[in-house]
Amino acid sequence: MKIKNKNLALLALGLGLTFSLHAQQGVVNISQDSDIDKLLEFKKDVKTSKVYKIQVYQSNDIDKAQREKTNFLNTYNEWPTEIIWNTPNYKVWVGNFATRLEADRALVKIKENYMYANILQPKTD
Repeated sequence: MKIKNKNLALLALGLGLTFSLHAQQGVVNISQDSDIDKLLEFKKDVKTSKVYKIQVYQSNDIDKAQREKTNFLNTYNEWPTEIIWNTPNYKVWVGNFATRLEADRALVKIKENYMYANILQPKTD
């Protein structure tokens, strides 16, 4: 009788574990704007190994360019900033962004204070 009770107990334990070890199943629905797919396709086509920069200011006066660079650094100190002489103007360039997407994200922040800022990809010699 002891052996039958042990076998029944083991059988019950085995069945109990079998029912409790089943994984849960569910359905995941993803809804996204169709423009996201277009944007991803566009970003795949942009293949560069060059650096992107954002131009925030230009002037033919070096003092004004220096002042604007200082003002920019007081507001945004997360990106490197430089003044470039490109005949006939001094230009304040920001950043060394590896991808266009990175530059786009920074431009959104910068446009809050510099509405004429734009992204460029300088030619390298």
